[in-house]
Amino acid sequence: MKREDFNFILPEELIAQHPLENREESKLLILDKETGNIEHKHFKDIIDYLSKGDCLVLNDTRVIPARLYGNRPSKEESIEILLLKRMENDIWEVLVKPGKKARPGHTIEFGEGILKGTILSIEEDGTRLIKFEYKGIFEEILDKLGEMPLPPYITEVLEDRERYQTVYSKNIGSAAAPTAGLHFTNRLLEDIKNKGINIAYITLHVGLGTFRPVKVDNILEHHMHSEYYQISEESAAIINNTKSKGGKIISVGTTSTRTLETVSNEDGKITESSGWTDIFIYPGYKFKIVDKLITNFHLPESTLLMLVSALATQENILNAYKIAVEEKYRFFSFGDAMFIK
Repeated sequence: MKREDFNFILPEELIAQHPLENREESKLLILDKETGNIEHKHFKDIIDYLSKGDCLVLNDTRVIPARLYGNRPSKEESIEILLLKRMENDIWEVLVKPGKKARPGHTIEFGEGILKGTILSIEEDGTRLIKFEYKGIFEEILDKLGEMPLPPYITEVLEDRERYQTVYSKNIGSAAAPTAGLHFTNRLLEDIKNKGINIAYITLHVGLGTFRPVKVDNILEHHMHSEYYQISEESAAIINNTKSKGGKIISVGTTSTRTLETVSNEDGKITESSGWTDIFIYPGYKFKIVDKLITNFHLPESTLLMLVSALATQENILNAYKIAVEEKYRFFSFGDAMFIK
């Protein structure tokens, strides 16, 4: 299976640079994964496609202001650090630009020395391990010095940090937002609950996999970066109860999907658990628990596009993307949504 099989032409002007003022007014493309039929709606209409007894699974991770700018003592060159995941205590895995300025033993200062970091090692994939030193609470320092880690294709300034968070974000730790959830409002979630639809929250902290493109021609040779997940006993019970009563599991986003498929057994049951997942889902994969998916429109040749192609077939997805381009849908993180039913 070739990377180029998941390519499509996307006009640059369709890459959304900012979120809509009203989250739920995003456009929503409805794709029937069995027939390939397509409908055009708005996101607030999603409630009409959810049935009483179904379960909506949301990733409640919260994005940290993970982009830091600093410099080495007595050096003027700016060094950019992107926090990916906390390894232990004050040791983090990070991306560094430019990498030649961050060798093992080098110290980087941020905020005139409020925060200092020493590079411990360079990993095989080019990431660094850095150990931070500071006085006070790390999260408060990060909130003061850090910037939201918007993807590189977003060039406009984000005025309100909360627009890169879901309204239900809770567990701090992501380097990127689970963007399919950005379309929900508290009002819409309340309406969904009132309709008798179950809601289960799980956590997957989004890391390097979001930023790393597929570079190999044969996608089977691609290595996924591991990300931390957590599912509570309460959420596992809600999901299992839904399945046992014949309800459908609607995963919100590829992050929720990867988590559910990681922890599910062959019978589609899950248990309270936490750990790391590097699951790579591509066409040919047999889904164990996820029935339907709410997702954004993804980058060409990305692992996310491969995942949705596994659920709805490559042919149906690429046709839906072609139509989305023709209908001027907005793409990527701040873009419109798709419901694969």
